[in-house]
Amino acid sequence: MIRKIFKKNSSNPKLDAIMEKYKIPKELLSINRKMVSRAVMVGLFIAMIPMPMQMLAVVLISLFFRFNVPIAISLVWVTNPFTMPFIYYIEYLTGNFLLMQEGVHDIQMSMEWFQKNIGDIFIPLYLGTVFYSILFSIGGYYLVNWLWIISVNRAKKKKQENYDKKER
Repeated sequence: MIRKIFKKNSSNPKLDAIMEKYKIPKELLSINRKMVSRAVMVGLFIAMIPMPMQMLAVVLISLFFRFNVPIAISLVWVTNPFTMPFIYYIEYLTGNFLLMQEGVHDIQMSMEWFQKNIGDIFIPLYLGTVFYSILFSIGGYYLVNWLWIISVNRAKKKKQENYDKKER
């Protein structure tokens, strides 16, 4: 079903002209199971990493791996300014848990506090980041593959049922 929505809106003369002018490969916008599931994997992986310019990282990765870039860029916004503190705090707590350490208490949201404690929070934060990046990216990849296959099978079954009804 989602494939039909994208297929209907995939032809745009202005977009085609821009892609031709800047020699952007059409594969980076293609909608198929592999490209979308790869985009989900890359987008969720980069989204969980606390770093600036996540969208630029997705574009740079697209030079080496083929995936649907707009979907991956939109998934990077899972960690937007509203969700970032919560997600990164959970990653920090998970990193502390995996390292079996207690971590920093009395957390304050100020640059001064952050600069003072960066040495204590850096390793647990990025260990938690690696954990969740791998977990969500692989989980998202397989979930999209599974949902896509189920959707295609349902569409085939419905088409066959409609065909059988017409023959009667």
